[in-house]
Amino acid sequence: MIRVLLADDEPMILAGVQAVLSTDPAVTVVAQARDGREAIALAQAHRPDVALLDIRMPALDGITAAAEIGRTVPQTAACILTTFGEDQYVARAIGEGIQGFMLKSGDPRELLAGVHALAAGGAYLSPAVAQWVIGHLRDDLAGLEQIQSRVERLTRRERDVLTLLGEGLSNGQIARRLHLVEGTVKAHVSAILVKLHADNRVQAAIVAHRAGLT
Repeated sequence: MIRVLLADDEPMILAGVQAVLSTDPAVTVVAQARDGREAIALAQAHRPDVALLDIRMPALDGITAAAEIGRTVPQTAACILTTFGEDQYVARAIGEGIQGFMLKSGDPRELLAGVHALAAGGAYLSPAVAQWVIGHLRDDLAGLEQIQSRVERLTRRERDVLTLLGEGLSNGQIARRLHLVEGTVKAHVSAILVKLHADNRVQAAIVAHRAGLT
């Protein structure tokens, strides 16, 4: 069972997200928060697998709350539910190492896919968010020519791993797909981050998208 924490100051959004999640028997909502501080407290109390947080909330914004959850409850994967026009927030969230970004207005199937990917240890960008993030973070992630040059430094196996990482797969899922030991995949991911000059899996996934690997 995947245990989820929801955080949003709008009751209708909370109800809608919970309704979507309730259609999956493998997912259960264990707590709901109305502001960032409450989200941190509930995450520490319930230790959910996934925390879905709105960006703009009273007391403490979702990015700050997600970063604190990541530090104090590392087994909880934090994901931001966002809307277009918030590029400064998305850039900041990536810098904080937040694992996921999804649109409130997106397809409900994307929400469920994202929750499953995050719970399995992967990163998840809903398709529309991925394209938007790529377009708005070009300067931060270097130009396309530089990215291609960095990708070319990867071995063939590292490139295979990066491709699957870009699809949001966890180390365990990548290991099964490529018939490798999970420890070997972890080593490949570490090498990939160094070679791409990426700080985390989300940045590496974006590079995979920009390089045309996914």
